[in-house]
Amino acid sequence: MTLLKNCPCGRGLYVECCQPLHLKQQVAESAEQLMRSRYSAFALQQIDYILETTALGQQALLDREAIADWSQSNQWLKLEVLRHQPKLDKTHALVEFKAHYCDKNQDGKQPHIHHEVSHFVLYQQRWYFLDPTLDMQITMKQACICGSGKKFKQCCAQFI
Repeated sequence: MTLLKNCPCGRGLYVECCQPLHLKQQVAESAEQLMRSRYSAFALQQIDYILETTALGQQALLDREAIADWSQSNQWLKLEVLRHQPKLDKTHALVEFKAHYCDKNQDGKQPHIHHEVSHFVLYQQRWYFLDPTLDMQITMKQACICGSGKKFKQCCAQFI
């Protein structure tokens, strides 16, 4: 990607926006910034970044092949951030967004919208996505998936 390309997330030039996050030169300063960089990662097939920015205890459960297929089979058109609540509590945030795309496996022309309310957790000064779609066998009394050391019920359970 050349230096003059706009960032898929819609916030300026890629080289100044999401690329430093994708290259691990910077970390996201907010849940919204992480969500935007994850959208850009889907658009640019940066699958490792998507995996690495999911909650630590969920990463092993992710289906890399399915994520790569979803990323590659769509033409990502634009991102709309509808709402960002940066402080649900001390370590959790919410981002509501719409990702506009066309499915290349269909006709490639019919626009679709993926509307999602996502939750994020801050752990050791890094934001992580909490994936509510994963089938996790965790009890409320087990250690939280984010790595905080708290019990799951006292940490991320209410956000998944």
